[in-house]
Amino acid sequence: MSSPTVTLNNGVAMPLLGFGVFQTPPAETVAAVEAAVASGYRLIDTAAAYLNEREVGEGIRRSGIDRGEIFLETKVWISDYGYDATLHAFDKSAAKLGVEQIDLLLLHQALPSQFDLTVDAYRALEKLLADGRVRAIGVSNFMRAHLDRLLTVAEVVPAVNQIEAHPYFAQRDVQAADREHGILTQAWSPIGGITFYRDGQLTSTLENPVITEIAAAHGKSPAQVMLRWGLQQGRSVIPKSIRPARIAENIDVFDFTLSDAELAAIDGLDGDVRGGPEPEQITLAAFGREIPEA
Repeated sequence: MSSPTVTLNNGVAMPLLGFGVFQTPPAETVAAVEAAVASGYRLIDTAAAYLNEREVGEGIRRSGIDRGEIFLETKVWISDYGYDATLHAFDKSAAKLGVEQIDLLLLHQALPSQFDLTVDAYRALEKLLADGRVRAIGVSNFMRAHLDRLLTVAEVVPAVNQIEAHPYFAQRDVQAADREHGILTQAWSPIGGITFYRDGQLTSTLENPVITEIAAAHGKSPAQVMLRWGLQQGRSVIPKSIRPARIAENIDVFDFTLSDAELAAIDGLDGDVRGGPEPEQITLAAFGREIPEA
């Protein structure tokens, strides 16, 4: 099993479905990445702030798959924003991953109150792209207003905007802004796992009756239905797990199709409930953390 690819706005091909390692402890990351690659994943997503880039690189090496077959994606944390600091952030990530070139490098968040640092960081990404040290660049958790501000000064339109997107929180306005600019929306927490911790506020997406009924009709799991929903609507999705069986299940989503009515039914679950932090509240004071050297 493997994922089809999508062509980004700069002509680079990227697998649509990838493997995420957010909140995966470093001690469990190597085995999880090995299992993912063995199951057919060729897009691996990490971030400097996850503190597991080194283990992602080791998992890829242990997989036995040639580096050229893996699309490697990571993110610069806000503590390393600024032109020179972001160039150095690339060096740290590349060294930890054990690679010379990163396929997709994103800014992890906007810094709304210090947007000059965000712009300087993005200019560093443009430099890395021009120098061939990265193959594509983009952003993460950028809202429409952040994109508008960035695009007034950017020379390169981001290839990807990675945002929280799942049945309970689809962020349709952000997705629309991405489409208007030719930016691919990539969904983190695509099965809504980030909402599972809201005790008493929401039923788990895995137990939602709309989703479970659709899953039963197709002989698939609720997670598979949600991933298929995202893919059919044109998003890249990056589910995460540390369990080999679940890792394999999450990529087995290319042998069925949801009807328009089923897609609409899942769309109807959107309650506009964000699970992650509010992007406008991201500040260095509140969220800054030192990213270790390689």
